[in-house]
Amino acid sequence: MGTASSLVSPAGGEVIEDTYGVGGGEACEIPVEVKPKARLLRSSFRRGAGAVAAGAGPGSLPRGAGGGGLLGASFKSTGSSVPELEYAVAEYERLKKEYEIFRVSKNQELLSMGRREAKLDTENKRLRAELQALQKTYQKILREKESALEAKYQAMERAATFEHDRDKVKRQFKIFRETKENEIQDLLRAKRELESKLQRLQAQGIQVFDPGESDSDDNCTDVTAAGTQCEYWPGGALGSEPSIGSMIQLQQSFRGPEFAHSSIDVEGPFANVNRDDWDIAVASLLQVTPLFSHSLWSNTVRCYLIYTDETQPEMDLFLKDYSPKLKRMCETMGYFFHAIHFPIDVENQYLTVRKWEIEKSSLVILFIHLTLPSLLWEDCEEAFLKNPEGKPRLIYHRLEDGKVSSDSVQQLIDQVANLNKTNKAKIIDHSGDPAEGVYKTYSYVEKIIKQDILGFENTDLDTKDLGSEDSIPEEDDFGDVLWDIHDEQEQMETFQQASNSAHELGFEKYYQRLNDLVAAPAPIPPLLISGGPGSGKSLLLSKWIQLQQKNSPNTLILSHFVGRPMSTSSESSLIIKRLTLKLMQHSWSVSALTLDPAKLLEEFPRWLEKLSARHQGSIIIIIDSIDQVQQVEKHMKWLIDPLPVNVRVIVSVNVETCPPAWRLWPTLHLDPLNPKDAKSIIIAECHSVDVKLSKEQEKKLERHCRSAATCNALYVTLFGKMIACAGRSGNLDKILHQCFQCQDTVSLYRLVLRSIQESMANDMDKELMKQILCLINVSHNGVSESELMELYPEMSWAVLTSLIHSLHKMCLLTYGCGLLKFQHLQAWETVRLEYMEDATIISSYRQKLINYFTMQLSQDPVTWRSADELPWLFQQLGSKQRLHDCLLNLFVSQNLYKRGHFAELLSYWQFVGKDKSAMAAEYFDSLKLYEKNCEGEENMMCLADLYETLGRFLKDLGLLSQAVVPLQRSLEIRETALDPDHPRVAQSLHQLASVYVQWKKFGNAEQLYKQALEISENAYGTDHPHIARELEALATLYQKQNKYEQAEHFRKKSFKIRQKATRRKGNLYGFALLRRRALQLEELTLGKDTPDNARTLNELGVLYYLQNNLETADQFLKRSLEMRERVLGPDHPDCAQSLNNLAALCNEMKQYDKAEELYERALDIRRRALAPDHPSLAYTVKHLAILYKKMISLLCFRGNLTKLYLCTSWLLKSGRNPLAQSTLV
Repeated sequence: MGTASSLVSPAGGEVIEDTYGVGGGEACEIPVEVKPKARLLRSSFRRGAGAVAAGAGPGSLPRGAGGGGLLGASFKSTGSSVPELEYAVAEYERLKKEYEIFRVSKNQELLSMGRREAKLDTENKRLRAELQALQKTYQKILREKESALEAKYQAMERAATFEHDRDKVKRQFKIFRETKENEIQDLLRAKRELESKLQRLQAQGIQVFDPGESDSDDNCTDVTAAGTQCEYWPGGALGSEPSIGSMIQLQQSFRGPEFAHSSIDVEGPFANVNRDDWDIAVASLLQVTPLFSHSLWSNTVRCYLIYTDETQPEMDLFLKDYSPKLKRMCETMGYFFHAIHFPIDVENQYLTVRKWEIEKSSLVILFIHLTLPSLLWEDCEEAFLKNPEGKPRLIYHRLEDGKVSSDSVQQLIDQVANLNKTNKAKIIDHSGDPAEGVYKTYSYVEKIIKQDILGFENTDLDTKDLGSEDSIPEEDDFGDVLWDIHDEQEQMETFQQASNSAHELGFEKYYQRLNDLVAAPAPIPPLLISGGPGSGKSLLLSKWIQLQQKNSPNTLILSHFVGRPMSTSSESSLIIKRLTLKLMQHSWSVSALTLDPAKLLEEFPRWLEKLSARHQGSIIIIIDSIDQVQQVEKHMKWLIDPLPVNVRVIVSVNVETCPPAWRLWPTLHLDPLNPKDAKSIIIAECHSVDVKLSKEQEKKLERHCRSAATCNALYVTLFGKMIACAGRSGNLDKILHQCFQCQDTVSLYRLVLRSIQESMANDMDKELMKQILCLINVSHNGVSESELMELYPEMSWAVLTSLIHSLHKMCLLTYGCGLLKFQHLQAWETVRLEYMEDATIISSYRQKLINYFTMQLSQDPVTWRSADELPWLFQQLGSKQRLHDCLLNLFVSQNLYKRGHFAELLSYWQFVGKDKSAMAAEYFDSLKLYEKNCEGEENMMCLADLYETLGRFLKDLGLLSQAVVPLQRSLEIRETALDPDHPRVAQSLHQLASVYVQWKKFGNAEQLYKQALEISENAYGTDHPHIARELEALATLYQKQNKYEQAEHFRKKSFKIRQKATRRKGNLYGFALLRRRALQLEELTLGKDTPDNARTLNELGVLYYLQNNLETADQFLKRSLEMRERVLGPDHPDCAQSLNNLAALCNEMKQYDKAEELYERALDIRRRALAPDHPSLAYTVKHLAILYKKMISLLCFRGNLTKLYLCTSWLLKSGRNPLAQSTLV
């Protein structure tokens, strides 16, 4: 706060000059206190500053000592001080007013600010309340959101459950519908049977029913097995009519009206099979495959050589010069070749092994000159004179001028020469240079292997030609399906080995349970067969399959036997692919099959449903040891879905490893054998080798076989073999005591290993046995004998075969697809425990195999063995870099892919750590590098194949844009190196089009397919299976574009071609079997005239009829008739059967006059031999009536009125109106 003291001098009484030029006045003290604004004070100070300074003098008043807030100023009244005072007063008043105004305004501002503060406080309280409310609302909304999300997830789960239930209900409804449809079909079939019985009753006195009112086809249209019109086979239909010997079989398997107009009598596996049921005929014949020898389906050509001292040079020359050629020829076709020979065994040390080898061998060659030692006579007798299976045999007999063969040699040659053709023995008499004779022998052996053993039709092909894709059935026979024949051979051998066991092990009580499963009404879940390891699950299933094939030929059985874990047979994707391909084969389909494991799981149930809808019998799927499959619940999830009404599934598992979710299924548990059965099996095994146990030993045996482990089926079998072997060697008590110490199968197997080792002649053989077992143990799928001979060159065939014989006899080793494998999982575990407890030992043996197959890879073309073993061994060793280098060997990857091992190839790349794009890039780089070194047409063709394989592989990976490039490059190479119209160019066009189809570029695909079709038709003709493949591809393409009429047109054309081709040669593997079966039947009939041989000739005639070989069928049917007339007499009913079949054949060849004569002869025989109401009599009359109706229309056309009158009179006499229906054919 300021004061007015600044206006006066601090000295009292002084006069202050007027700053405005007016006279001054006297100053006096006036006590004043003011509070002017700082601005006003400053301005006042500025105006008066100069005056104060100028007027300062002796009269100035000094400043008070206090100098505080109150100043005293004395103004002496003068003339000039009045205006100044007035001015000061005025200024004071002005300042006072301003002050008041300022104070009032500030007070108002304070009041306003107070009110605003109060208002803000109120607003703050309100906002805080709202914030708290919003926070509560937020928490509430958050809780509601979480509840809504939970409700959403629950709704999604309910929706998924609903969709699953909906699909399940759909399947159940479909099953219900199919069940009812089957019931309706059964009722209709029963109705037709009743009608046929009624008609047979009306046939008394040869009163037959009218064909126009019966189920026969008077217009001579063909009827298929499904009852639909068939345009594939012109002429009359072929069915089945029983002879007296087959009446019971016909009554059990009569299949309805489709066979009511049958005209051929069939017996054996072709009962009730007409030409439109050719696929069923093939399946029926394939049902008897277990009856064929091991060598027919083996992957090994075993050539057993017998020689003498005189012919040792010829044998050595054959082994040195020609055995490698035969080996290369067989390996090119995917087979092993073994030339097995023993040293001249003076002491008969290998007698049992030699006999075993002769039984296994595909071909036996005897090199002989002048003498035949007595020690070889038994081998020659076994090979040439006791040859029940009719295997090929060859005798090389070297002649020499002036020298005569010994009596034993001449006797053998005479006996072999007098044998019928069943034994297939060929004698080569050669005089001159032995080298020429050996070459002549080689030529015969090559022809025998190609024609008789491997079943090739054209035996003039060179070895190089046999290795080409045009001569070997590969994937082209299956369209775009990639197929591995070795997997199928392995399954066939596994089934044969299990089914050939002589032990039933008390399984009869389980057969009825399995039969009840097949007969039970649908839907039912899979049947679970459980038991401990070695309880006999595989044996039970194989024996039951045999019974089903025998008693229910219309039942389709798809079986798969899983081997050791981590083997090829235990890979889930290969199992599903194999079963799907089986379904496709029986569906006559050539559709492309994906190799993606996930998509395979989706496609398999659809194929199963598709086949079940058209198959007339039941479909049974059997998977043995399914628990050995990795991630079985994931890859076999189709088992828990409802199955079609006529499908049954049976799986076997070990009790310990059964998935928990499957334990709720219906279960058939295999109990251990009871002590009496176990004892009887062991004693029977001993009696088979003339070993007899004492009563005391039998009591000990009975006491021993009381626990579940010692009554295990495998344990009992192995125990019996051990005792039998010990009895022959003379140390029965010792071995029996040791066996009693073994309380489980693995410990008994360990005893077996030790006993076999002790029987070895020297330490080298013992070490060889150990190493061979270890190599088989660490391999992927086993080891072949030829591989073992190359791994151990110091080992002889005599030592190896003796060792294998001992291990095979004691249930340790067996053969599978030409490879040595362990018979049981417990044997594999035993070898691990006995010899390979340390991981370093396992690695060393794996490294030994790796070195061998790596050497094979560098020397020879890549074989399926190298591709199977080498990548797997690298993966097991954990060597990613070496596995990566192996996969970049283009031929290894090509071999795996083209045999359908797509999932295995992907697993290797995943192990290396490469994704799809990186994998494709590396393959491209490798191909580019390989292309730089390619020269010559052969290498360019190989390069084109590699590019095509890469393109197909990328297509299966889903990399469509990248797949186009290699396929286009393959097309360019083939168009350049070959003619543009070469079939290989069509193949490239087809593969490229398939990529465009998957890419949904249908226009490009259609153009390429049509180009491929045109090239294929020009190259193969219009009826070749390759044409069917292109037509099927076009049908699929049009179907994807909803062009159903065009799709149906091409699909029908494809189906016709496939059906004709299948009838012409059977299916891919069935034809070789059909041919062998026909040859066997033909050779069996070359013996004496017997009713059985006559029936076989009739069966053989029907077999050739089914193959559309009418001329050959006519020859065999005539031979059957002649033999029956000689043996049974011309009036026997079986002769009527042959006459009926010949008449049907003549009818097929449109020789109606001859057919009429044969039918009348058959009718005359049956009138005199059979009852008036016998079905065969009615059938013959009916067939004759149908023939006459055909002849009426033909005679009307030709104008032969006399014959027309006779035919019409016969029909009227038989109670038939020839004009009841149109007589035009």
